[in-house]
This record gives sequence, structure tokens and C-alpha cells, in this order.
Amino acid sequence: MMLALQLSRWGYEVLEAATGPEALALSVDADVILSGWVLPDMDGPEFCRAFRALGRDRYGYFVLLTSRAAKEDVAGGLDCGADDFLAKPISAGELRARLRAGERVLAMQHELLEKNRVLRGLYDAVDRDLAEARRLQESLVPERVFAFAGAEVSLLMRPSGHVGGDLVGCFPIGPDLVALYAIDVSGHGVAAAMMTARLAGMLSPHAPDRNVALRDGLPLPPEEVVSVLNRMMLCEMRVDQYFTMVFAHLRLSTGEVRMVQAGHPHPVRLRRSGVQRLGRGGFPVGLVEGAEYPAVNLRLEAGDRLVIPSDGVTECPCGTGELGEEGMVALLRQRADLRGAALHEAVLADLASRAGGVDLPDDVSAVIVDYLGAGMPRSPAIMALSPALPRS
Repeated sequence: MMLALQLSRWGYEVLEAATGPEALALSVDADVILSGWVLPDMDGPEFCRAFRALGRDRYGYFVLLTSRAAKEDVAGGLDCGADDFLAKPISAGELRARLRAGERVLAMQHELLEKNRVLRGLYDAVDRDLAEARRLQESLVPERVFAFAGAEVSLLMRPSGHVGGDLVGCFPIGPDLVALYAIDVSGHGVAAAMMTARLAGMLSPHAPDRNVALRDGLPLPPEEVVSVLNRMMLCEMRVDQYFTMVFAHLRLSTGEVRMVQAGHPHPVRLRRSGVQRLGRGGFPVGLVEGAEYPAVNLRLEAGDRLVIPSDGVTECPCGTGELGEEGMVALLRQRADLRGAALHEAVLADLASRAGGVDLPDDVSAVIVDYLGAGMPRSPAIMALSPALPRS
């Protein structure tokens, strides 16, 4: 009663309880708890543990009052969750100092909760913006399946987070020539996504006058396209980013491919007779001034499948290691009868299964070309994104 009177004189609103259960019922709204060690029904440490277990949305400062002064008693009291320990007889000055210390702790906790509330609001706003950014990035590749006379091209792309740094594309640059590209910008997140958006504009078939793969409406050789992008990255953009890339021309009538690999994972050609690894490695784009990008030439035959993967495919975690090139080839062999949307869904499901969940650790992208042979007609079913077509 004397303690309650003193606290009231200092301006505190005081609630009194005679037992532990009664105190638990009253402590729901309390900021500071002053509890004796010896109580009916439960002792002070037991009451403290029960108070901590209430799951309150704000912190309560707990002070044990006792005549016990042994070190083991102090340690036991603090271990049960008490914030402070005050020995009897209680000094008014010391008590007031301990309460002020508790008030500072509670004020900091309140400030932290308020800042967390503000941060949650900001996070929600950023999350909404990133979700919109993902939709905008997906619009950079609005069509994922293309049917040409003699070839079908599938574009596989899925960011690992809201937005990513991978970009794949395909566009005709003549009645018999198709450009293919796969890009992986260094890093992740918004900066990488902004770079992919800029690169998509530079390779857009809808703006031929600004397309770096064309000059005066005519296609540039792949090695020159990559060299132009390298100069632009180093001399005009002047950013700390770089990207890996494969850029290729596919001639539909003959199956001829002219390809440049710039630090990107090796493309592979899947044939009935085996697998061929393509490319020469090369420097990433935007790292080395004056870097040369030699082209390689090959000829696809009817039934060949050309795959240009990102490292998100080959480095997908698989058991104790990575999927690797051999694992990717085996996966695609198992899906040889699928094309278009069905192939996309099957490959992503296989990768997620191997990674142990649906959230892949890196952006996944690939350009997949099924060469049907010269003179083969377009497939309207592929243009309509049908789930599967038999292989020729």
C-alpha cells in the first residue's frame, strides 16, 4: 500500500494484485510490473514467465522486488525474464531511477514499433511497385512461341524474384532470316531489370531505326551487333553493369546458324545422334574495350533442337550439386515430344522439382529452336500456344 501510494504521487496509474493469477489478469495493459518474489499460488519468477508468455503486442518492463541478494537468486530472477532486480528495503530514489530506466526502454520499444509500422507500409508500397514492374518486364517478351516456315522458336523466361536480369528474344529480319538472342545482366533486382528494358528497346523489331541489329534496314552480322553493344556499354552508358549474351542468325531455308557467344553459357545442339556443345566462350559485353567476338557457323538439320540457356538453368541446384549441362540435356531429352507452352511449363516444373521448391534461386531463361526442315509450313497450333505437337 505504501509503495502504491508513492507511485501514485509520482504520477503513475497503479493497479494492485494480491496473487499471481490476479496479476496476470490485470497485467494485460500494464507497462511496468513490480512483483514480489513470494506470492500466493505462484512465486515471482513463475509469474514473470507466465507474463512473458501472454504474447502481448508491446513490451512490459518487469522488476522483481525481494530481500534475496544472493548472486544465484539474482541470476535466476533475470533468467526467468525479469528486466531488473531491486532488493528490499526499497529506496525511493533507487526505485524512481529504475522506473525511469524502464520508461526509456519502453519509449525506445514504442519508437521501434512505430518505425516498423512505417517500414511495413513502405515495404507494401514497394512490393506493389515491384509486382507492377514484373508485369512490365514480362511485357518485354509478350510472345513466347513463334512459328516460322521450317522452325519453331520458344522463349523461356522466369525471374527468380519480382524482377530479373534475363532477357530473351526472337524477331524476323527478312523473309528467310531470324535473329535470336539471350541476355543475362549482371546482378539482380531493379537495376538489372532496368538494363534489360533498355536492351529490349535496342533490339526491338517494332523500332527498326533504333534496332542495333540493323543498319539502314539491313541485318548486321552477329559479331558486329555484339561489338556495337560493347562499345555502347563502355562509351555511352558508362554503368558498372555488364551482361553475357548469345546473338545468332538463323536462315530458315537452309538451317544455317551464325552465332556469337559473349560470356554466356554454351548453347547446345540436341540431335538424334548425340549432343554438340557450341560457341567459343568470349568476353561479357561491357567489360573489355575493343573485345573481339568471333562468330561460329553451323547447320541445323531437320529434327535438331538448338538450346541457348542462361546460367539459371545449368546452375540450378540439384541434390548436392548443380544441374549442369549434362543434366539440362537429359531434362530436355525427356521433354523432346513437347513444344511451346507445354515445354515451358514442363521445364520450369522440372527445375523447381530439382531445386526442392517453386522458388528458383536465379533467373531462368532459354531460347529453344526446333528446326523442322526447309519447306515445312508454319504451325497454327503453335501460334495458338497449344500444349504439345509431335516432333517431325
